[in-house]
Amino acid sequence: MNAVWLAVIALLAFYVGWRWYSRFIAERIYRVEHDFETPAHRYRDGVDFVPTRKWVLWGHHFTSVAGAAPIVGPAIAMYWGWGPAIAWVVLGTIFAAGVHDFGALVLSVRHKGQSIGTLAHRLVGRRAKLLFLFIILILILMVNAVFAWVIANLFITNPAAVLPVMLQIPIAIWFGYTVIRHNRPMLVPSLVALVVMYGTAVLTTRVSWLQIDIVRWLGGAESGAVLFSLDAVNLAFLGWIVVLLAYVYVASTLPVWKLLQPRDYINAQQLVFGLLILYGGLLVIRPEMTAPMYNAGAEPSWFPLLFITIACGAISGFHGLVASGTSSKQLDRETDARTVGYLGALGEGTLALITIIAVATFFGTQADFLASYTSFATASAAGVGYFVGGAAQLAGGLGVPPDIAATLVALIIVCFAATTLDSAVRLLRYIIGELGVEYRLPVLARRHVATSLAVGMTALLVLLPDGGRGLGSGGYLLWPLFGTSNQLLAGITLMLISLWLVRQGRNPLPTLVPMVFLLAMTIWAMAGQVIFSWSGYGEADAEWLLFVLGSVILSFALWILLEAVRLFGRADAQQALERAADAQAAEEAAEEAVERR
Repeated sequence: MNAVWLAVIALLAFYVGWRWYSRFIAERIYRVEHDFETPAHRYRDGVDFVPTRKWVLWGHHFTSVAGAAPIVGPAIAMYWGWGPAIAWVVLGTIFAAGVHDFGALVLSVRHKGQSIGTLAHRLVGRRAKLLFLFIILILILMVNAVFAWVIANLFITNPAAVLPVMLQIPIAIWFGYTVIRHNRPMLVPSLVALVVMYGTAVLTTRVSWLQIDIVRWLGGAESGAVLFSLDAVNLAFLGWIVVLLAYVYVASTLPVWKLLQPRDYINAQQLVFGLLILYGGLLVIRPEMTAPMYNAGAEPSWFPLLFITIACGAISGFHGLVASGTSSKQLDRETDARTVGYLGALGEGTLALITIIAVATFFGTQADFLASYTSFATASAAGVGYFVGGAAQLAGGLGVPPDIAATLVALIIVCFAATTLDSAVRLLRYIIGELGVEYRLPVLARRHVATSLAVGMTALLVLLPDGGRGLGSGGYLLWPLFGTSNQLLAGITLMLISLWLVRQGRNPLPTLVPMVFLLAMTIWAMAGQVIFSWSGYGEADAEWLLFVLGSVILSFALWILLEAVRLFGRADAQQALERAADAQAAEEAAEEAVERR
């Protein structure tokens, strides 16, 4: 099948979802109001609560939730064939991710910009809040640790991308002061930023002495111990991780307009430009989908693991953290939530779609694909590399040389991962502050104390344990928990939105249906991992750390599911009582009016 037709059908479905379904959700379900005073105005402090132009905030939200996940998940899920992957990306984005991200943003805006963890306390109870914050804490620590490793690895394997990434920081600061701070037109400065960054990427690809290649400077990958018994590669890893953690400490404590917003806006432009190149190359080359539509021999089965593997690009609980953690504090108008939340999800879906197409068209024949995607473990290890090769192949359709295309793809991935890392550390600071308030330790709510703890915990997880990939890979020790924990978080967020809708007397079906589906798939997948993979009961050896943490999270998933059933019944009863009380009050008022006449 020709890949162009798949892309056209999927993008048309995205347009229909944005044009009609998101408008229905905005007007009939969430009922956003243009004149509602958002937390950005009510609690404006110039640091976290800052009213922000719609498209600048869209750029922040889009790049913060994306990271490398819309590439990694779909590239791995290609193991089961492109049919299930594309179906979940399209349907999951329109009916689950868009509603989830949009709803989390509105729910937080309607409750003083509070995070999903705090809202769990308000809507479900204190015990749920503490369990919820525990899952969020583990989830964000995993994201921080793994993304730090991913960025350090990309810096080592793609030294041509280092200088453009570093150059983005002063460009973003300049953009923040000249454009966002003074509310000036964005077009010309945006184009300047793009030209400088992409021009630098082309230059560093072709001029080797501009490449910041620490491994080569230390004697090369084959060198022996260089310092502290570390070879050149491990020492480079250590150096880059220290630099990254120092950077995110500073970036996550600065006012959002100084670095976070402008850098994210520039990154969003980067991705839009990159997507135009890839889709443009697709139209020129018109390649065939050489990968199978369905890989019948794939083990384990795609059901339910597909819905855990592809998170960002369909639906992801991390999006709810960003929506309620940072984006809700910057929303200028409540009506902007539709663009920021729903369109942000569609942006991720568009990236996931081209990832699937790039991998599915990269191989010469179906036999080549099957020889490369021999197992789920192989797909997990090599999937991103196949995407880079496929993306370079598509970009070649517009005349972009393969080496420059590879640098540009690495640049986009690193910039997105760094954005997610910065936002995740800021979110972790918020959570530590909330725990400080909960346990009456106000010192934890101080910005630099909470940030120090957030960065310190990340550093410990990154550097102390061995995650199986050498120095700095400690985050991979817990990474098998990420997929199920992340989707559990999405299901619970949908549950909170549904509860709120029921209590407001509105139709909860648009959030309730994806909630039930997602919680069912997540609990199914978690039970399989905990019982058969990590307990030692099956063929695999026992992994006690994953078994214990997975059991705790699975127990919470089952508990929250039962709690949801009870709470929905209570919410219906409460709503019926409120309606009866309102009707009685209206009847009494009418009788009094008749008597007065």
